[in-house]
Amino acid sequence: MKIIPYHRRANYYETDQMSIVHHTNYIRYFEEARIDFMRQIGCDCRKLEELGAIIPVVDAYARYHKSLHFDEEFQVDIQLEKFNGVRMEFSYQIRFPQTGELAVTGHTSHCFVDEHQKPFSVKHRFPEIYRRMKSALSPRPATA
Repeated sequence: MKIIPYHRRANYYETDQMSIVHHTNYIRYFEEARIDFMRQIGCDCRKLEELGAIIPVVDAYARYHKSLHFDEEFQVDIQLEKFNGVRMEFSYQIRFPQTGELAVTGHTSHCFVDEHQKPFSVKHRFPEIYRRMKSALSPRPATA
């Protein structure tokens, strides 16, 4: 499945005194792209929560390569790297779309929990969600 990159511009309120996007906002951009990704594969996060499936962040990491500034356009390329029905990991590349130059790379890890914060597998409880997530996994390069 081809995932369309998430596009937007940096807002003024997201910047510091030097007009540079504050480092904490990149984690928000990851979340925005992840929600968009889930919607693209037919796993709307709001509907999942209505079904009792919550997807908290377990781990988040960002590496900063080049600053974004107010009103600069950027895109977030996202890939589902790992998924086993309970846990999943996404990777992100925030780029300047005009040049392809990297601004930030990172990853987040998540798990499915119920309304009591107990982890569970979607494989049996929500088989269609499981199938969609599995089909969205990034292909692994062949090893020699």
